[in-house]
Amino acid sequence: MSRWIEVGLVEDIPVLGARIVRNGGNDIAVFRNSNDEVFAVNDSCPHKKGKLSQGIVHDKSVTCPLHNWKIDLTNGEALGPDIGCTGHYSTKIESGKILVELK
Repeated sequence: MSRWIEVGLVEDIPVLGARIVRNGGNDIAVFRNSNDEVFAVNDSCPHKKGKLSQGIVHDKSVTCPLHNWKIDLTNGEALGPDIGCTGHYSTKIESGKILVELK
């Protein structure tokens, strides 16, 4: 069973920035790109556990600040040639509020 949680307003996240949502022992990084799309992935790179929320956002991906791995924000997968997945969460915007689906 899944549930949607409200994590804030779109405007709370700077363009090309991120915010952290704590979910038990798991940190979720919520990103906003230059098109005001929002994405949510685990805040841990599959390579060396770098904090993706501290990375550089570009289009629909983020670059890990530790070793420059690029992570696709739509599915949490590392972009080639790197391999791995951090996990992702579905998001939606309703009346300017960001909602993240927890499963």
